Amino acid sequence: MDRVSSFDEPLKKLLGGATAKVMAEHLDLHTVGDLLHHYPRRYEERGKLTALADLPLDEHVTVVAQVADARILTFNNGRGKRLEVTLTDGSGRLQLVFFGHGVHKPHKELLPGRQAMFAGKVSVFNRKMQLAHPTYQLLDASDADEATEAVDAFAGRLLPIYPACKQLDSWRIAKAVDAVLPSARDAVDPLPASLREGRGFTPLPEALLKVHRPQTKADIEDAKARLKWDEAFVLQVALARRRYADTQLPAAARRPVADGLLDAFDAKLPFTLTEGQEKVSKEIFDDLATEHPMHRLLQGEVGSGKTMVALRAMLAVVDAGGQAAMLAPTEVLAQQHHRSITEMMGELAEGGMLGGSDQGTKVVLLTGSMGTAARRQALLDLVTGEAGIVIGTHALIEDKVQFHDLGLVVVDEQHRFGVEQRDALRSKGKQPPHLLVMTATPIPRTVAMTVFGDLETSVLDQLPAGRSPIASHVVPAKDKPHFLARAWERVREEVGNGHQAYVVCPRIGDDAEETEGKKGKAKKKAAEEDPEKRPPLAVLEIADELRKGALAGLTVEVLHGRMHPDEKDDVMRRFAAGDVDVLVATTVIEVGVNVPNATAMVIMDADRFGVSQLHQLRGRVGRGSAAGLCLLVSEAHEASPARARLSAVAATLDGFELSRIDLEQRREGDVLGQAQSGVRSSLRMLTVIDDEEVIAAAREEAVAIVAADPELEHLPELRTVLAALLDKEREEYLDKG
Repeated sequence: MDRVSSFDEPLKKLLGGATAKVMAEHLDLHTVGDLLHHYPRRYEERGKLTALADLPLDEHVTVVAQVADARILTFNNGRGKRLEVTLTDGSGRLQLVFFGHGVHKPHKELLPGRQAMFAGKVSVFNRKMQLAHPTYQLLDASDADEATEAVDAFAGRLLPIYPACKQLDSWRIAKAVDAVLPSARDAVDPLPASLREGRGFTPLPEALLKVHRPQTKADIEDAKARLKWDEAFVLQVALARRRYADTQLPAAARRPVADGLLDAFDAKLPFTLTEGQEKVSKEIFDDLATEHPMHRLLQGEVGSGKTMVALRAMLAVVDAGGQAAMLAPTEVLAQQHHRSITEMMGELAEGGMLGGSDQGTKVVLLTGSMGTAARRQALLDLVTGEAGIVIGTHALIEDKVQFHDLGLVVVDEQHRFGVEQRDALRSKGKQPPHLLVMTATPIPRTVAMTVFGDLETSVLDQLPAGRSPIASHVVPAKDKPHFLARAWERVREEVGNGHQAYVVCPRIGDDAEETEGKKGKAKKKAAEEDPEKRPPLAVLEIADELRKGALAGLTVEVLHGRMHPDEKDDVMRRFAAGDVDVLVATTVIEVGVNVPNATAMVIMDADRFGVSQLHQLRGRVGRGSAAGLCLLVSEAHEASPARARLSAVAATLDGFELSRIDLEQRREGDVLGQAQSGVRSSLRMLTVIDDEEVIAAAREEAVAIVAADPELEHLPELRTVLAALLDKEREEYLDKG
């Protein structure tokens, strides 16, 4: 059989239709290769055969013994059942115990006089040695040879426990693996021989055998080290090839001109840039000056001044005769960016207008809800080149939008955009434009290397001068209602001192949400039966309660995604101007909203938000000279994981530390996200958070290999494995990544 094809063999051929169907539908396993890469989650240990007289405490043992007696005892007024079995092997006695539903089968099978093998962990109860819920196998006493063989096969084994599903349990998956295991010999080894030998890795066929049928714990470690490396390495080669291909694309070099728009802007800045902003700006300007498109990820803490860095890059491109586009995920944010950029630029943003500067340019806004006339004018300004900078939502991506000479695309909050959207905007340049992707969600280094591995990374981790510290506290509303009352008092105090506050809720609470048919009714019913399942608190309800109660007399307004854009803009403007005391909002304020006078934030049902989201939200306060206060209100139980999460957020302002905590709690699935599904489904052994060294080393090797042989001409096996891993969907993800 050809070396690759045995891995491509459909499971149906080897396992039969019914099993193959369950594997395909419930475990996403379709071929022999898929099943061989379905690794055990853990291993059950069975000790070597031990005499009852010599049983060691707290260890896994396997014993062969005879049942002396068995009896069912009831407890809990007859509601609970316990089966106690006494064993003897001539050297000593041992008690077995089974509980609950687990008593029926052993009660039928473990009859006095029967001989069997038992495996489990030895514990002590009432000063007697016992095994609780051991696994066992009955022996046929009449056939001594068969019994000996069975004992050898059963004792001392590491039994693989597979990720299973209701329709197919672990031992049936193990039997299926036995059927395909001979094909492991045909595994195509992607690692170049020099790398494999240099790092002392087990050959791939051997690693597959060891991971599925280990003889010792060392076998498992060997196999894991090899299989983890393969995953990291193949992915990093794919990303390195992507980066290499990008460096081969042509782009117009964009260098700022002396005494141009950038110099004029810098001259009127009322503050100096932080050291971090200077360093990152230099990295960006160096990239912009090359004749290949920049692909850079700019990570910055909430409020570290990313927008300023991005704006200076856009001005440099306008200086060089190009245009810059900034893509924002929501209309609120696009309007906010447009407002703050035109304010920062002053008369420099009024190019060609009365009172505008000679060096200036036009800064236009483009969103889906604009009026026809304004939209027509914006489109005209873009196609003629009159507008050097455009800020917009995905309305920018539509076919009608034409640029005079698009030189730089800045994408804000990348994780909100599919890679297709990024790509569509990039295709609007005469040549590929430079790309700067910004995120305020700090990403641990390994995730950056795995998810954004095709982008070079810059990090802004200093906060600009004038930023104030933010104090964060958890408010346990259920256990201590008076704490919540005090929270509203604190909001009143902040407003009394001339400041403003945000109150954030997870839900809007309007009719559109409430009447979502059966779902809504089911939720309502569940909430009545179990208060724990009540729907999350809603903006409209909380705003109403606060106006009538705790914050009566203050100006309380609402902001959420289903309001008309003009209405949203009006509320934001009045809040920014200080005419609104308290803004009750959904997470639409999560990114980019900048009101330095807002000093307090109360997050209702805080346990319903993710760690990164809470950190983002909190970054909206403490943006001015007064200290910020963030109160995380929760009804979650003190010992719950949700409360532990909130305590972690309250304990540190370090976004990178929090992103690590977030990742540890959610594991990779959510972090890699659906857009990155290709990567996620290919990570089976590797855990992005625990295997930092593996990923970093694999990246280094991958870069060296691709630099020496970009087409992998001398590594046909690696090419074959890449082709299998990066099926069309994944290839496209990496292409657009």
